[in-house]
Amino acid sequence: MSEFIFPVIDLAPWYRGDAGRDAVAERVREACESIGFFAVRGHRVPSALIEEMRSVSRAFFDLPVAEKEKVARPRPEQNRAWHADGTETLARLAGKESPPDYKEVFAMGPPDVPADDPWYHELPGAYPNYAANLWPAEPASFERTWRAYWRAMEDLQDTVARIFAVALDLPEDWFVRHLDRHCSMLRALNYPAQAERPKPGQLRAGEHTDLGMLTILKNEAADGGLQVRDLAGRWHDAPVVEDGFVVNIGDLLMRWTNDRFVSTMHRVANPVQGAGARRLSIAYFVAPNHDSLIECLPTCQGPARPARYPATTVAGYRNERFARTAQPPGPLAA
Repeated sequence: MSEFIFPVIDLAPWYRGDAGRDAVAERVREACESIGFFAVRGHRVPSALIEEMRSVSRAFFDLPVAEKEKVARPRPEQNRAWHADGTETLARLAGKESPPDYKEVFAMGPPDVPADDPWYHELPGAYPNYAANLWPAEPASFERTWRAYWRAMEDLQDTVARIFAVALDLPEDWFVRHLDRHCSMLRALNYPAQAERPKPGQLRAGEHTDLGMLTILKNEAADGGLQVRDLAGRWHDAPVVEDGFVVNIGDLLMRWTNDRFVSTMHRVANPVQGAGARRLSIAYFVAPNHDSLIECLPTCQGPARPARYPATTVAGYRNERFARTAQPPGPLAA
């Protein structure tokens, strides 16, 4: 496999607010227009919080199945709580069929509906983006830690959104305006050591592009990890940046930018060394407000570059595509 270099971008100049802000935005723009992936350092997420998030998530996945079933996903269209191994097939996002992914998941969405703003979360199209979260009783610190990590990701999402806006010659708060009632998702993905040989075509996570605006991933060094496909169709191992996060563009932002920013196909490979090692990834999938209109940005179109996609909403695009991933195939419950 040939070398495939991800840009690793230090956000410290952006936070300082000095002349280095423009250089940060330019490096991000170059990455988004070429491979759609980059890594960030200097992100201000406490390392102790990251380690606590990993610890409680592993401890949950180590519980007996009977305990995890107490917080099983209540409905197939709700990306919440525990998803058992064999219940998700991400290859369907790319219009393909494969055996289900070799993984289990715990997921949460927005944790609280503001008491003074309940109407928005009940509008047509809001469901299931603001469905209630389910929390396990053990580990005792699970909910507290996940909520704290969620808040840290919200801060980082807003920072990256501002950088994107500057990179696209928009007002700095352009995307942030669409994130004040965002319907993002936080998922811990447990890829166990493979006690059984994968079925033909089965991966830890099938090849796909992400549905939302962007993804902020904390991965780890273990056999069988994230791979990214280049424009020539070759697969490359993504880096593990121990003090950073991997960021990639999602389909909604690609549509917003009229294909200027690239939503890149990626997958999670099986271990090379037999059963391989267990792997834990923590992914925060940024999705704007459910009713935000996704239409071509003014700085991404012109006479020589007309708009390529019809306008859609976040919920209209995301809900239908995510529903394809649930196992078994067939119509969703009403």
